[in-house]
Amino acid sequence: MTISVCTLAHGRAAHLRNLVQGLSRSRRAPCELVVAVMQGQAYDLPPTDFPVRQIMLGEGGICLAEARNAAAREARGELLVFLDVDCIPDPELVADYAAAAELREGVLMGEVGYLPKGATDGGIDFERFQRVAVKHSERAGPPIAQLGECRDYRCFWSLNFALCAATFAQEGGFDPRYVGYGGEDTDFGRTLSSRGIPIWWARGAKAYHQYHPHHMPPVHHLDSVLANAAVFADKWGEPTMQHWLRAFRLMGLIEPDGRGGWVKLREPSAHHLALTRQQEDQPYASSALVLGQLEDQASRGSDTRRAPSMAAV
Repeated sequence: MTISVCTLAHGRAAHLRNLVQGLSRSRRAPCELVVAVMQGQAYDLPPTDFPVRQIMLGEGGICLAEARNAAAREARGELLVFLDVDCIPDPELVADYAAAAELREGVLMGEVGYLPKGATDGGIDFERFQRVAVKHSERAGPPIAQLGECRDYRCFWSLNFALCAATFAQEGGFDPRYVGYGGEDTDFGRTLSSRGIPIWWARGAKAYHQYHPHHMPPVHHLDSVLANAAVFADKWGEPTMQHWLRAFRLMGLIEPDGRGGWVKLREPSAHHLALTRQQEDQPYASSALVLGQLEDQASRGSDTRRAPSMAAV
């Protein structure tokens, strides 16, 4: 089985170089790395023993879904492994996906370890990564067996997964109507699930997520979350990203429009940015923490449109 690794990048040059350097240490090398480049200039990347092809998409507002689809179309492997640009593949990742793909058809989701700030400052050190990386509290642990069935399509995240190229092409890839942040992963999982394509948790196939500052819930992407939530509701007849939308409503940023959608009331303020940025020094941020604070404020009749003081968090 030939395996193509696919990623997409805009900026994040250091993250991409780490991805390439990590992939170069693979026990089983891929047949290629395909990079969908969402900017005007190609990247200066480290030398590798496998081909690296940069697919230039330009700066014309290409969305993430379109970029993933472009990388998949250009890939030559029978199995496609998708990694976000901020992921460093473990030396066993490619081999683990190859072994898992021989067992079951469908989507395979490998493990992810989230690295703290500074973990990559000394270069690629997988022994150190293994020691310091943490599992996301809102994700299931690895299965006891090599594969375990995921019965909830909403658990699909695209940062580290594999799928046969023929299946990806047959199902049409990611829906390009999702522009900006939010919704396209859930839609992809829903599409595959509705067509009887199973989603599997894979033991191993681990990627290490590199630290970067973050907001959660993503209030800085308020407009695209609202737009993409409307796309999902129109397509599937039910809402998605409800925990984020609930948080935005408690912040006083949106309200229901009476027809199953949402109306934006105001732009996020510095208070909202501070609230959703309070975990930015951690390896990852949890929406549940912020939503819990907002729910608690609402139950006490406090003004949830303002962020709590740092003493309160």
